[in-house]
Amino acid sequence: MLLALPAILGFAIFTIGPMVASLIFSLTDWQIGGDPQFIGVGNYVEMAGDPLFWKSLGVTTYYTLAAVPLTLFVGFVVALLVNQSFRGQSLWRTVYYLPTLVPAVASAVLWIWIFNPDFGLFNTILRSVGLPTSNWLYSESTAIPSLVIMATWGFGNAMVIFLAGLQGVPGQLYEAVALDGGGAWAKFRHVTWPFMTPVIFYNLVTGVIGTFQVFNQAYVMTEGGPNNATLFYIYYLYTKAFTDSEMGYASALAWVLFLIVMVVTVVLFRNARSWVFYEMGDAR
Repeated sequence: MLLALPAILGFAIFTIGPMVASLIFSLTDWQIGGDPQFIGVGNYVEMAGDPLFWKSLGVTTYYTLAAVPLTLFVGFVVALLVNQSFRGQSLWRTVYYLPTLVPAVASAVLWIWIFNPDFGLFNTILRSVGLPTSNWLYSESTAIPSLVIMATWGFGNAMVIFLAGLQGVPGQLYEAVALDGGGAWAKFRHVTWPFMTPVIFYNLVTGVIGTFQVFNQAYVMTEGGPNNATLFYIYYLYTKAFTDSEMGYASALAWVLFLIVMVVTVVLFRNARSWVFYEMGDAR
């Protein structure tokens, strides 16, 4: 207990304490520099009629539904490829993982240049092959798809976890399928996929939680624009807290996000019972 005490105190003081405080503040009208005034569920009632709240929730949901499946798909396919035996295998694994090591702000600045409609890399390539260019981040219709492309570029974390899962699949099962006359598809369907479903589920849950907390892209690249097309939930929370100084309302936003993520996670776990398989049937 003595050795665990620093971690316990740190968790209680710097995690549980602020959470309880934010719950209390969410029931107040508190402007930074002033005194909190208790208003009960007033902030939550106001939130229901706040168009920017619904806009930020819609933008974040759209981004999640687009970015998570695409990132998981690309990460899984690349993991399958780099799991094969070939010359330079370690080099390619490193190359695909490197984008995840780039600091978030540096990555955002790099992608601002790539998406620049005048001299950016993407439009330069499109012009060179005679294809129409795009405004990327500077158009309401393409802003979120552009950020989805950027998110997919960082598939390295998902790839590494998928790769670890693939290396844990027993090789004798592939041999058994081959002896029965099964080809590559049979091996994937009857061995690889069932063994990988827990790993896919893990990446799915963490990916959904991560995309609901997207902030850097909006803060550094778009400031929520154009016309609130990239007004992510966390960025809206940040502006209410530190631009509008509405700490009470921002705390309410934080707790609503917590409830949303909790509900989504519970739904995913419930749904997982029908497609996630474990080596022990009763562990499902």
